[in-house]
Amino acid sequence: MAELNLMGSHEIGVRLGGANRQRVYRITTRRDFPAPVAVLKMGAVWRAEDVERWIEEHPDDARP
Repeated sequence: MAELNLMGSHEIGVRLGGANRQRVYRITTRRDFPAPVAVLKMGAVWRAEDVERWIEEHPDDARP
C-alpha cells in the first residue's frame, strides 16, 4: 500500500515558518489553496504534496 502523507493545520503552520492559527486559516480557506482530503472532528487534513506544490507556486503568500 502506498504511503499517504497528510498535513493538518498545525503542520502547515510549522511548514510556513511558524505561522499562527489565524494565518493558517486565512491561507487554507483561499480559493486557490488545495481542497482538504478529509474533514475530521479535529479539523481538515490535506495531502502534503498538494500543500508543498501550493507553497512552491505561491512563494510570496507562503512567507512567514
